[in-house]
Amino acid sequence: MNLSNILTLIRIIVIPVIVVCIYLKDPFFGWTAFFLFCLASITDYFDGYFARIRNEITNFGTFLDPIADKLLVAAVILILTSKGVIADWETIPALIILLREITVSGLREYLAGIKISIPVTNVAKLKTLFQLCALALLILSESLTNLIIIIYLGKICLWFAGILTLYTAYDYVKGSIKHF
Repeated sequence: MNLSNILTLIRIIVIPVIVVCIYLKDPFFGWTAFFLFCLASITDYFDGYFARIRNEITNFGTFLDPIADKLLVAAVILILTSKGVIADWETIPALIILLREITVSGLREYLAGIKISIPVTNVAKLKTLFQLCALALLILSESLTNLIIIIYLGKICLWFAGILTLYTAYDYVKGSIKHF
């Protein structure tokens, strides 16, 4: 167990707390969810950073880190959808994000079985940034109901994330199709 793996585990452990805080319609819990989500999102960067600079890359961390990311994003998308924060047309990019995560996970698992690795692209990193910003803003919009601009910024970021998600899904499929 090293610092990177501990950060990944903390990200997973905090997910139910974030979900409950989003569910409770109270500004204090909304801000708490926003703060915890932002911290969890930041650990996504630092767990990999620390693993690389400290030379502590482990099989456990390599396995668990992408799962933690997907659990965090999926849980927040689902709770925000259930509360109607993500509704109507915004369900389209949210669904694209969820479907891409499942597809890419399956592709990576298959390719790992045949010893093929597809590196994460800069566009995929940008997609993640828009995705996390969108969700953070949408969480925050629950507490700042008088600032309508926050929800619109969140929805715009969600659409950008959805478009980038489509592109990265295409990129992953295109890069892996020759291995079938």
